[in-house]
Amino acid sequence: MDKYIVAVVVGSLRKDSFNGRLAEGLAKLAPPEFVFKRVEIGDLPLYNQDDDGQDGPAVKRLKDEIRAANALLFVTPEYNRSMPGVLKNALDIASRPYGQSVWAGKPAGVIGVSVGAIGTALAQQHLRNVLAYLDVPTLGQPETFLQYREGMFAADGGIGTESRPLLQAWMDRYVAWVKRHVH
Repeated sequence: MDKYIVAVVVGSLRKDSFNGRLAEGLAKLAPPEFVFKRVEIGDLPLYNQDDDGQDGPAVKRLKDEIRAANALLFVTPEYNRSMPGVLKNALDIASRPYGQSVWAGKPAGVIGVSVGAIGTALAQQHLRNVLAYLDVPTLGQPETFLQYREGMFAADGGIGTESRPLLQAWMDRYVAWVKRHVH
């Protein structure tokens, strides 16, 4: 395959979010045949089953971007010991109507950064539970729970020197995972 298109779903809407920065930095660690495209989730309406089959422009755009991707990368903070509501809403909207999920079968990676000592461990576990139901094969190891520290990100938007070996190893495993599942 010449190019692997990766839909990047960041669970934070904050302009300068650590997870947005992590997503950008991780993309720089990937080989050149991997193209990372961040998908917008902040403009989606709240999921309402009454709207199934009547997708508005934001929902159509999200579904089209996920359909066009070969793989998924979820980069999420942890809010109140779970994934952010905006991320859960995006998962719900793009998996409906029932039986028409655009997520199914796309290999995924899950990672996140938080200021808390346990990083995003519980958010990632909850997200993995949802992805399992949605038939999204998800990289199991290495689990990477990052606590934000000064220097995690370089001035150029890449990953900082101290964090690079750990995150390069994660990216290398993610790349191998995607290549194994995309034909």
